[in-house]
Amino acid sequence: MALDALDRRLLAELQADARLSYNELSRRVSLSAPAVAERVRRLEADGVIAGYHAQVDLSRAGLPVTALVQVQCYGPRCLLRDPEVAEWPEVLQLHRVTGGACCVLLVAVPGMAEFEALTDRFAPYGQPTSSMILSTPVPWRPVTPP
Repeated sequence: MALDALDRRLLAELQADARLSYNELSRRVSLSAPAVAERVRRLEADGVIAGYHAQVDLSRAGLPVTALVQVQCYGPRCLLRDPEVAEWPEVLQLHRVTGGACCVLLVAVPGMAEFEALTDRFAPYGQPTSSMILSTPVPWRPVTPP
């Protein structure tokens, strides 16, 4: 699907504030509310807009310890083959990657004891290595389609 300038403007506005009403969006992009609603529905149907989410401060939500965990695994015990891992509440993101590791996970836990226990849960899948996240200078940025 090719995005035109109006689609890009709508995406920029929705990424800045996904709670905007169609009326407010229409005012900001100078298009009628029904036309804006139709365009947003098309962007959703085409999968360009994949969802609407609240951005949560992990520390304030009781999960101040965050880390990137790489797991070197292969074959039938590969972490990616176990659908239960994606359901672990500590796992915020799971990425299949190239390089020495099979996957990288973004995890968040209340404390170091919980992080140690989580690391132990990864061990049966392969060699885990972790990098603690000290700060996040760029926590999120809006996508600007070409």
